[in-house]
Amino acid sequence: MQDNATEVTAAGIARLAGVGRAAVSNWRRRHADFPKPVGGTETSPSFALAEVEAWLRKQGKLAEVPLRERVWQQLVGHPEGPLTALVHAGCVLLLIHERSTVWLDASAGSDARLAAMLPGALEEVLTARFGSVRGRAGRGGRAPGAGTGAAVNASVGGEGVNTSSTGSGVNLGVGAAGVNAGHGAPIVNAGLRASDVNSDSVAPLVNADSETPAVNPALTPPAVNSPTSQPVNAPPAVHTPAAVHGTATPSAPTPSAPTPSAPTPSAPTPSAPTPSAPTPSAPTPSAPTPSAPTPSAPTPALRPPTGPQLLPSAPLLRGAAELAAEIGARQAFEFLLGRHLDANPRQYTLTPADLAGLMAELAGPARTVLDPACGTGALLRAVDTRPDQELYAQDSAPDLAALTALRLALHSRAGVRGAVGDTLRADAHPELRADAVLCHPPFNERNWGHDELAYDPRWEYGFPARTESELAWVQHALARLADGGSAVLLMPPAAASRRSGRRIRADLLRRGALRAVVALPVGAAPPYNIPLHVWVLRRPDRTPAAPEVLLVDTGRFAGEGRGGPDWPAVREAVLDAWRAFERAGRSAERPGLARSVPVIELLDDDVDLAPARHLPPAAVADGAEQLTAVRERLGTTLRLTTELTPPPAAPAPGVRWPLTTVGELARGGALMMRTGGNGGHARVPVLTDHDVLAGTAPSGTLPESEEEAVLTEPGDVVVPVLGGGSVARVIDDATGGAALGRNLVLLRPDRTALDPWFLAGFLRGTANNRQASSYASTATRLDVRRLQLPRLPLDEQRRYGARFRALDEFERALRHASRLGDQLVRGMYDGLTDGTVAPG
Repeated sequence: MQDNATEVTAAGIARLAGVGRAAVSNWRRRHADFPKPVGGTETSPSFALAEVEAWLRKQGKLAEVPLRERVWQQLVGHPEGPLTALVHAGCVLLLIHERSTVWLDASAGSDARLAAMLPGALEEVLTARFGSVRGRAGRGGRAPGAGTGAAVNASVGGEGVNTSSTGSGVNLGVGAAGVNAGHGAPIVNAGLRASDVNSDSVAPLVNADSETPAVNPALTPPAVNSPTSQPVNAPPAVHTPAAVHGTATPSAPTPSAPTPSAPTPSAPTPSAPTPSAPTPSAPTPSAPTPSAPTPSAPTPALRPPTGPQLLPSAPLLRGAAELAAEIGARQAFEFLLGRHLDANPRQYTLTPADLAGLMAELAGPARTVLDPACGTGALLRAVDTRPDQELYAQDSAPDLAALTALRLALHSRAGVRGAVGDTLRADAHPELRADAVLCHPPFNERNWGHDELAYDPRWEYGFPARTESELAWVQHALARLADGGSAVLLMPPAAASRRSGRRIRADLLRRGALRAVVALPVGAAPPYNIPLHVWVLRRPDRTPAAPEVLLVDTGRFAGEGRGGPDWPAVREAVLDAWRAFERAGRSAERPGLARSVPVIELLDDDVDLAPARHLPPAAVADGAEQLTAVRERLGTTLRLTTELTPPPAAPAPGVRWPLTTVGELARGGALMMRTGGNGGHARVPVLTDHDVLAGTAPSGTLPESEEEAVLTEPGDVVVPVLGGGSVARVIDDATGGAALGRNLVLLRPDRTALDPWFLAGFLRGTANNRQASSYASTATRLDVRRLQLPRLPLDEQRRYGARFRALDEFERALRHASRLGDQLVRGMYDGLTDGTVAPG
């Protein structure tokens, strides 16, 4: 019965069979043995996927459905939702990747046996990959002054955190099998593997001090493995003398003074004991309340699912394993994750792969890397791998934290330390001192913790205003760096100039923490309509004598239309300027592009860091000559456009041809269908959906992977599936060989039966696209299999194809003329305003 748990709608059945929804309705009426609905509503019923697949296979209608599509339908039809299904599939794919023989043994029997065996196997592999955080001295390790014991309430993979409702089982290590062991667990660090918990030789005992209070009392945290009674998981002071690192909170108030003593917002560093008295004052018996609440134990990013949770997922897990056998476990997970992100574009703010790669290169090589707002893990995935590398991640969304942990574990052999929680309010890694921090924080957050975090020791450079959440993330990143470590953050442009943040920006400049501000082109990352900034920071180990800041503006590399920026040019310009600046502490001026600015020049009333306001305009020595050349090219293109203008339309009687669909042609062998992938072996240009819509050359890239890229050939027809436009592009000799990007479908017709231009022309019909599209609340998706075209002899197809080809040439000439016209107008305005072009 559990095989039937996954449900599919009529639209999903249509995709599985490559037909329209009307055909599914006909099957329900004409075939008495068609599966009965098991859920949904009367107008939109859902069916058991296993029963539907069996019926389609019996009818011979499932043979052409790719394995990927079947697995995807199992995922989206999961009774607990696609995110839960994706996490379950990711866990099993990691098991296959790490211990394939264990999966083979578990999957040999029934679904019930599989669900019973998987939890133990998954716990072993997840524990091995997401082990507890170990303290390390010095760079990349524990904060100065921190206790020497193993981390209590470890953040990542700590499957035993808070194992009983009474709190008596807290501090259960990662390896403990006693997850949620029960309400009566009386022993601290209990569990089947309790001997592994806190087993570091420097910390053989947990809570060994005889004066230590009870475990997790109401407000006062115990001292764990620390003679100085350091609070558990309390954030240490940031960028302060060593004596301050011994405490995380101000001294406790007395009953007669309930307000805790704390510095004013202009000096947010908390009071600390002097070097002669390094032990922080403890509350007296008459005043037991501490000055600030201690953060609770962080929630691990991933817990092994139980047998009952896995049982409904059994068909999906077997399908995912079959897909992994075909393309690899890593590629299978990337496909499913990418498909989910594509299907829900409004739910996630993604970091494009090109931007993630640039940010990782700016941060430089690192052994320990933190992303405190990890999202889907794009930034950590872009980091170059190194021996003994550790990747730390945290996100407030539990599903994203789990997916990131799985994605990183499948991507490399690095240790993955992930946690769930609000990073600013409940930091999961308070003692971490990383080599690098990469972060794409949420923008314009008002509810980031301004009121409750007023005296947080991370605000060394100033207490951020309520409207300056991004500057809170900047200071959090600096607080988690080792001395000399680098942080790279994606920032909104307003953070460089808002008056409410000028004091913090000034202190970042004076102390040498802010090293570079890079203005990206419009369209580099969401929100795509504004030019975002990248800030490069470094935790200063010394104050530079004459500090300078590198300012770079790459706005000139913005792409045309929706094609996105010229990423190779952006990457080359930014990295060349940054590496020169790193070597010499300054960079040669490049007008309109880059300049290293002395800090003293920026410390005015506004402390405005926008690069465009401090860079000299680009020199245009031959501006008039360039504009003359553009004008001549425009004239030539306009004359060509006139020649290509279609002749007057001749009326024709209405014709009703016999129709067929792309799906029927694919099943009959008249054409082959392929969908864009997520990677490939070779680094070749990638044709994106934006390139197809704008009619431009291939401009994208795909990450390297074991997956075989789909390469285009001359005569292929490429159709974008998102956006609602009636577009189909015939691949020419110049574009042939490019890899097919995501959200594109490639149709490769048999030239003896189907003319490519005839195919592309009829696919562009407005009514044709409307009947083949499905509509969500915010997006339109085209089902290419439902697109129709008439059944005509090949000679008649070629006659129509010649006319469609002439229309395509006319359209391309119009687009080229439009681009040249825009270039001429923009150049004339710039030349007249900067004095390089005379008005008369």
